[in-house]
Amino acid sequence: MLPSDSIEYKKKLCHLYNEISKELFGFGTTSLRAAIDDNIITLYAKHRKSPRSTALEGEAPTLKYEVDFTMSSIYKKRIRDRLEQEFGLKIDAVLRDYDPHTQWSITNIILKSE
Repeated sequence: MLPSDSIEYKKKLCHLYNEISKELFGFGTTSLRAAIDDNIITLYAKHRKSPRSTALEGEAPTLKYEVDFTMSSIYKKRIRDRLEQEFGLKIDAVLRDYDPHTQWSITNIILKSE
């Protein structure tokens, strides 16, 4: 079951999300907010475009797509692990969609029903 829908809890979720972003990409998001509804946590994030990503986009677009997909998969694993370890959450699924053209991502974390 989800903890209370408090502002403080949402801030902690956003802080964790940004920490992972910094670990993987070297910088945090430009916009980030969390929403909690029943047993689903949703994180809306606007990411910064890295210079490497821009270079790959022009020279090797297929490789850029593969890198984006792989990094998103790594992100999902890390956020699942950290939420389970640090927040004690029992997670059923982590779903993340990322739009490389706008740099927006939406992550849905579905908690196990008890």
